Amino acid sequence: MESGPAIFAGTAFALFGAALMVWTGARLLHRAPVAHGVSPVAAATLATAFGVIFLALGVWCFGRV
Repeated sequence: MESGPAIFAGTAFALFGAALMVWTGARLLHRAPVAHGVSPVAAATLATAFGVIFLALGVWCFGRV
């Protein structure tokens, strides 16, 4: 019964992390700003780091099932 929330959370974290990584990569590929008003290097670094963190959280949640 407790695996349901872990599966839901793992899926949500993994999908968000993957989408953030794909979106950041697409923005960088087209040389478009990742965030307006912020240094491009800092924005890309933080977006990539948070994408990796959310993917890792998703994997951790799936490991708890």
